Amino acid sequence: MRPKLKEIAAHAAVSEATVSRVLNGRPGVAQGTRETVLAAVSELGGDPSAVAAPSPPRSRIAGLVVPELDNPVFPLFAQAVQGRLAAHGLTTILGTATIDGTQEHAYLRTMIEHGAAGIVVVNGLNADTLADHTPYHEVVDQGIPLVLVNGAVPGLHVTVIDADEAAGAEMAVRHLVDLGHERIGLATGPRRYQPARRTGQGFQRASERLLGTLDEALVCESLYSVEGGRLAGNRLLDAGATAVVAGSDLMALGVVRAARERGLDVPEDVSVIGYDDTPLIAFTDPPLTTVRQPVSAMGAAAATALVGRDGPQTEPGEYRFAPELVVRGSTAPRRPRRLPAPGEAGAEPTQAAAPDDALSEWIQEVTPPATAGTAADPPARP
Repeated sequence: MRPKLKEIAAHAAVSEATVSRVLNGRPGVAQGTRETVLAAVSELGGDPSAVAAPSPPRSRIAGLVVPELDNPVFPLFAQAVQGRLAAHGLTTILGTATIDGTQEHAYLRTMIEHGAAGIVVVNGLNADTLADHTPYHEVVDQGIPLVLVNGAVPGLHVTVIDADEAAGAEMAVRHLVDLGHERIGLATGPRRYQPARRTGQGFQRASERLLGTLDEALVCESLYSVEGGRLAGNRLLDAGATAVVAGSDLMALGVVRAARERGLDVPEDVSVIGYDDTPLIAFTDPPLTTVRQPVSAMGAAAATALVGRDGPQTEPGEYRFAPELVVRGSTAPRRPRRLPAPGEAGAEPTQAAAPDDALSEWIQEVTPPATAGTAADPPARP
């Protein structure tokens, strides 16, 4: 029969917590202290061989997978996660995934093989409702803590950190309606991605509540890029939009480009709102009104959830973070659409109006005929 914890601690002159760690095979106990506790167990009539063997040291490496780094929001996420994990003594290995997901699968399996202490995935295949999520299940089956950012996987009981894109879209629409806009367009990413779906849902709710209806012609799916925003912007402007809500700051810059190519001014003719509030957006021309994604708070929460036995562990579940509308110079009260001046980009070529026949006859009737020697006669050529 094993002696009581209190008895072993007193006999070995150590704390009960230290005895507990030795008896349960937990790390963090010096070898000399461990041997003292085992000797106390033997001297008190217990069986030292029944004590659990010490578990191997836990890996001090954590994995982080993000999409391409062209979008400034993903380096921000990487910095927020890495900084918090470093505070807990973990070294972060960063992988950037390709759009087809092949590279993400390879990163995850490599991290499993190296016994990573945990893995964080930001806007990866977890956000894609049509993707193969098998590698995530493999991570969990190996007992490796996994945290997903901006996309939950059905049937996977892990911590999920999300931004509330729906609330952000509603904030944006409400701001534009307050400015008098009625034809408000949405430029968003493909609906297969969960953030785009949430943005679309919030946009629809706000449009129906504040404007009475949602015109499907004012919703355009495109790529999360400047080029994607430009394409969507042109379609929305063709549909009569006087304001556009974009799914990312890069898309918003594309919408601004589309407007300027038509000779329109932002915000005098068209108001534009982005999403993310990435660095330098406050210094664009005009400074971009945007919905700020709380990247620092989300990254810190993801890292904290990953820490596990080394610190606070967040209970599995979905945690949604509220965004914030940041009003700058790319939105303004709605004004009648200004037609481009002659010579401006987008202006129609001017043509002389055809003379009205009746007017020409009237002019001939009221104009007296010229007489010889009057100023009406052209001077004779020498």
